Amino acid sequence: MKYPYHLLQKDSDVISYLEVQSFEVNVYLVKITINNESGFVYDKKDSIMRFHSSQHIRDMFTEFTVEKSVMVHDSPYDEMIGNPPKQSDAMAMPFSMEQPY
Repeated sequence: MKYPYHLLQKDSDVISYLEVQSFEVNVYLVKITINNESGFVYDKKDSIMRFHSSQHIRDMFTEFTVEKSVMVHDSPYDEMIGNPPKQSDAMAMPFSMEQPY
């Protein structure tokens, strides 16, 4: 499922699960679950929306109700240096949606 950001309803859509996927340096993707349906957040050009900091994500979702949020990081570097692919080492860490200021 796709979730175009501009179509999300800040006052009525409750995000039960928000997963921040961390890639490389300063590239984050957001996958959300609303009404038991999960999907990535898309921009107006129908591309997966890229965020460039954790604060950028907090700012974009500050007016939404988010019940649970996590950050997942999975490193592809072993495969990039010729090591065999390994089972997912991704770990989900709690991600605070509270504004620091």
